[in-house]
Amino acid sequence: MGGTILLAEDEDIARKNIGRILQQAGHVVHEVGDGTAALAAVDQTDFDVVLTDIKMPGADGLAVLRHVREVSPQTFTLIMTAFASVDTAVEALQLGAQDYLLKPIILDDLLRKIHTLLEHKDLAWEVQQLRRAVNRDADPAELMVGRTPAMQEVRALIDKVAAAPSTVLITGESGVGKEVVARAIHLRSPRAEKIFLPVNCGAIPESLLESQLFGHIKGAFTGAIATQEGLFQRARGGTIFLDEISDMPGNLQVKLLRVLQEREVVPVGATVPVPVDVRVIAATNQDLAKEVNVGRFREDLYYRLNVIGIHIPPLRDRREDIPLLVEYLIRRHNQTLKTAYKGVESATLKRLMVMPWKGNIRELDNVLERAMILGNGEWVTPASLPPEENREEPQRSGPVERRLKEAVQAYEKSHIEAVLHETGGDRTRAAELLGLSRSSLYRKMEQLGILGR
Repeated sequence: MGGTILLAEDEDIARKNIGRILQQAGHVVHEVGDGTAALAAVDQTDFDVVLTDIKMPGADGLAVLRHVREVSPQTFTLIMTAFASVDTAVEALQLGAQDYLLKPIILDDLLRKIHTLLEHKDLAWEVQQLRRAVNRDADPAELMVGRTPAMQEVRALIDKVAAAPSTVLITGESGVGKEVVARAIHLRSPRAEKIFLPVNCGAIPESLLESQLFGHIKGAFTGAIATQEGLFQRARGGTIFLDEISDMPGNLQVKLLRVLQEREVVPVGATVPVPVDVRVIAATNQDLAKEVNVGRFREDLYYRLNVIGIHIPPLRDRREDIPLLVEYLIRRHNQTLKTAYKGVESATLKRLMVMPWKGNIRELDNVLERAMILGNGEWVTPASLPPEENREEPQRSGPVERRLKEAVQAYEKSHIEAVLHETGGDRTRAAELLGLSRSSLYRKMEQLGILGR
C-alpha cells in the first residue's frame, strides 16, 4: 500500500537514502532539506505521512508537527532525531505525532511503521484524536469561569443547546474562548464519546481545504494516489468545529451548505455523494451579517449556521471575572511549568484588572505564563509583567474603581480561604505560605470577613 510522504531531513545523504528506500517500497516521496521548505510543502500538498527530523534549519520538527496538526489534521507524522530525550518524545506525542524514531534510522522499522499507519488509517486516526483529547484539560468548561451575568448566560445556553442536534454559531473576538465553548457543548451532548474535531478554516490553504474537509478519490488531482476520506467523514458520529468560518471560500460555502441540508458530502473528483453523521459548530470573530451584506458570505449558509447563536463577551467587558481566571490559569501553569506559585500580589492583580486585553483570555494566559517563567517562583509581581503591562495606570474613581476593589477583595478572600483549608486551619503555617505576618493575616481575615476555624 503506497502513500504520499513528505521527507524533511537536512542531512543530504540520509535524506537521499531514506527517500530511495521509500520510493522502492512504492511510496511517492517529496524531499525537502529544511523546516521552512517543509512548512511550505504542507501548505501545497495533501500528504499521507510527514517524516521529519527534529533539528533542522528554518523550523524544527516540532514546529512542522504543529503546522501539520493545524493545516492537515488527517496527515500522520513520524519524528526522527539523533538528540533523543524523554521530554522531546513526550512533547511530540502530545502534539499528535504517531511515533518517535531514533537515528540512525532502522529502515525496516521505518517501513513497517509507515505500512501499519497506512494500512490501519482509521485506527491510527482514532488514536491520534484520543491522544490529543487526553492531553487537554479534563474539563474545558473550567475556562468559562466567572460570575458576571454575561457568562452565566453563556453557560445556560450551553446547557440548553448541548442535547439538541442543531447547528451552533459562536461569535466573539479572537482569544475569548470560542473553541472552549464548542468543546463544552460537545462534552455535554449525546456525541460526547465520539470525536471532537477542530478545523481552522483560515489556517488551511484554499488549495487544500476542499480535499481536507470533503475528501477525494484516487486520481482527482496530482498526488492523489489513493482515495482519502475528508474530515466530515472522519468525524463520524462526533462534532466538527469550523473555526473562522468567515474565511471559507465561496465555492466551499456551497458544499458546506449541502452538508447541512442533505447530510452528505461529495469528495473531490467524485460524482456520488457520501452520507455523513456529524454535528457542526461554527465560530467567527467577524460580523457574518455584514459579510452577507457585502457579498462575502452566502446568506442561505448564514441562516443554516446561525440556528442557535452564542456570543462570548470580550474580557474587558467582564473584568470582575479576571481574578477567578488568574487563579485558574496560575494553577494550570503550575502543573505544566512544574512551579509552585501561590498567586499574584495585590498590586499585580490591580494592574491586570485595568489592562485593555485586546487579546482577551489568550493574552491573559500568555502574560501569566511569561510572568511565571521570569518571576521568583512564589508570587507573580508587577515587575514580572511584560513592559506594556508593567506601567503606572491613571487614578480611577467612581463605580469602576469600586468594582475593581471588590474584585481584588474577592480574590484575596478566596485565596486566603483556600490556603487556610490547605493547612487545616493552621494560621501560622497559612501566614507563612501567604508571605504575611500572623498579625497581618488576622487583620486580613477580619477585613474580609473570613471566619476562623
